[in-house]
Amino acid sequence: MAASYAFFSPSVPSSTLNSRISPFLSLNGSGFCSYLGISKRVFCSSIEGAEKHAAPGVSSTESRASRLINRGCKLVGCGSAVPKLQISNDDLSKIVETSDEWISARTGIRNRHVLSVEDSLVGLATEAARNALQMANVEPDDIDLVLMCTSTPEDLFGSAPQIQRALGCTRSPLSYDITAACSGFLMGLVSAACHVRGGGFQNVLVIGADALSRFVDWTDRGTCILFGDAAGAVVVQACSSEEDGMFAFDLHSDGDGARHLNLSLGHDKIDAAIGSNGAVTGFPPRRQSYSCINMNGKEVFRFAVKCVPQSIEAALQKAGLNGSNIDWLLLHQANQRIIDAVATRLKVPPEQVLSNLAHYGNTSAASIPLALDEAVRSGKVQPGHIIAASGFGAGLTWGSSIIKWG
Repeated sequence: MAASYAFFSPSVPSSTLNSRISPFLSLNGSGFCSYLGISKRVFCSSIEGAEKHAAPGVSSTESRASRLINRGCKLVGCGSAVPKLQISNDDLSKIVETSDEWISARTGIRNRHVLSVEDSLVGLATEAARNALQMANVEPDDIDLVLMCTSTPEDLFGSAPQIQRALGCTRSPLSYDITAACSGFLMGLVSAACHVRGGGFQNVLVIGADALSRFVDWTDRGTCILFGDAAGAVVVQACSSEEDGMFAFDLHSDGDGARHLNLSLGHDKIDAAIGSNGAVTGFPPRRQSYSCINMNGKEVFRFAVKCVPQSIEAALQKAGLNGSNIDWLLLHQANQRIIDAVATRLKVPPEQVLSNLAHYGNTSAASIPLALDEAVRSGKVQPGHIIAASGFGAGLTWGSSIIKWG
C-alpha cells in the first residue's frame, strides 16, 4: 500500500499544523510540506544565469524559492459534456434480465449517456474543457498544462495532446494522461496543485473523461447497469497564498485489491497468416486486446464504505478542519448506497451531499467534475464554499481533497 503526504492551507493556524508535522518535514510559507534538507535542491531548477535578476544580497536560489513558496492555487472554472445518446433502465431491460425498479433500488441509477459510433472521447473532453475555460475567462494559449485523467483513451499513447490541439493551444503546453480509473480526477487535481506550487505553472486544465461503455459486457446485468460516459473539467489557477483554495489531500493505493475490479488484457486467437514458421517459441507474440470490466460488487462496496470516510477524515485533519466546516460532500458517483453510507459515517446531512448519479450512472474519472459543474451552474456551490471531495475505484486507488470553490 502507498500513501502520500499533504499540502496545507496557510489559513490554518501554524501552531496547529506544527504539532502534526514530523520533525523530518518543514512547512514553508505557502503551507507546502517538504523534506528538510532537499527543499533547496527542489527550488534550484531553471535558475542558471539568473543571479543578476535576484535582489541585492539574495541568491538566485533564494529568489526562486521565495516566488514559489508564496504561491497558492484555486479552482476558477469548470465545465462538462455528456453524449447525446441516453439509455434508460427500461432500455437495458430489453437486452438483459433486469428492470428499472431492480436497478434504481440497488444503485440509484435511472439513466446513463453513452458514446455512439460517431462520437469520440476526445471531442467530449474538448467540449468540457472549452466550457471550463470560458467560465474561468482563460484563453487556450494561457494554459500551461493539460492533464487528461482517463482509463479509456482513444490512443494508447495518450489523448491529452489531441485535446491540446483541438483547443487551439499554439504554445505547445505540456499535456499528458493520468490513469487511475475512478480516482483519476482527484489524482489530476493534486498533480495540478503540485505543478502550480512547485513548478511555477499559472493555469492548469484538469479533465476527467471516460467511455467505459466501450468495455462493458452488455449481457452482464451486474456491471452493464452501472456505467455511463461523460467528461468534466476544471481550471486550476495560481494565486497568492492568502487566496489558496486547496487545503489538503490524502491519497492511497493497494494493488492487492485489483482482483476485485479490473479491466485486463486478454489473448486474441493466433493469426494463422503469421504462424511460427519455425521461429523462436512464443514469437511473434500473440495479439492482445482488452476484455470487459470485471468487478466483485460486494468487495468494492466494502472497500469504499470503509476507506473513503477514513481518507476524508484524514484530509480534514491535515487541513485543521472537521466535518462541520464543510459545505458540501462530493464523492465519486458509483452507487447511491455508497454515497449515503459515507455521508452517514461523516454525519453530513443529505442536503449537503452532491449527487447526480441517477441521471448519468458511474462515469469514472468524469463523475466528480461533472457533478461539480452542475452544482456550480445551478447555484448550489458558491464562491468560498468548502468541498470535501473523494474518488475511489480500480487499482485499487482512493483519495480525498479539501478544496474551496472560487
